[in-house]
This record gives sequence, C-alpha cells and structure tokens, in this order.
Amino acid sequence: MHSFGYRANALLTFGLSILALMCAMASISDNLNHPSPTAQVQVLNINWFQKQPNGNDEVSMTLNISADLQSLFTWNTKQVFVFLAAEYETPKNSLNQISLWDAIITSKEQAKFWIHTSNKYRFIDQGSNLKGKEFNLTMHWHVMPKTGKMFANKLIMSGHRLPEKFR
Repeated sequence: MHSFGYRANALLTFGLSILALMCAMASISDNLNHPSPTAQVQVLNINWFQKQPNGNDEVSMTLNISADLQSLFTWNTKQVFVFLAAEYETPKNSLNQISLWDAIITSKEQAKFWIHTSNKYRFIDQGSNLKGKEFNLTMHWHVMPKTGKMFANKLIMSGHRLPEKFR
C-alpha cells in the first residue's frame, strides 16, 4: 500500500506533465500561423521640399496609408507595433531609414485601417541627397506575443521619387 505523500506526488507530477505538454502544443500551434498582411501607401502630395539653414534637406508629405494586418493576430498576440519608413541609398550610406509614421495596434479589430495623414516624424536627410532621389516606403511590423519570442517582418513598396527642385 502506498502512502498519501507518494500518491500526492504521483498526481502532482502527472498534472504538471500534462500542463507542460499542453503549453508545448499551444506554442507549436502559434508557429503554424502563416500571416499574409497587406498594405498600400500613396504619396498624395509633397507639402514642402526645402533646404534647412544648416544645409540638410527636409520633406513633408501627405500620405494615404491602408493596411490589413488582421492575419498577424492569433490567440497569443498581445499587440503589434507598426511603422512606415522611407528607405533610400546615398553615396555615404547603403541604407537610410527614416520613420514617417507609427502606431501600436492592440486588437484584431484595429488591425484593418485607412489613414490620411502627413508624416508624423520629420523626413530630414543629413546633407543634400534628396533632390530627385528614388525611395521605398516600407511598412514594418513587430508582433509582441503574450508568451514566446517576438517576430518582425516588412512589406516594401517601391517606385517613389522626390522632386528635382525645392518647393
């Protein structure tokens, strides 16, 4: 005959083993999600394109940003940090990234949106490299889970060009 302590230990060990198995299965199920987010950004207007007194180029743009990031949300998603960046090359740097807009999305309902805005952050190049410059608008997102590791990805929208002259 087994003692009460022995039986309690066996029951607790069995319960914790089942809990660990369920946690592992839940973690694996989250990795089976293959999100397919979509985004579109239109540059409606270059509000101004000027040279600052210190010699740097500055741009202000009006943008239409639409995205459907609902597929990023699973049972394990706490929030998604999303930002729009202008990316371009200069002779000095192979990649320049300037954040133009960002948001924190906390629910699946908020993950499908359309925004008409001007850039939230200043688009400034340290130098005189923006005249006639081709640039990409890139939507980046970072998925912050309730448990497990964070992952990030992006969607590149190419084919944008700045004016040849200051306005």
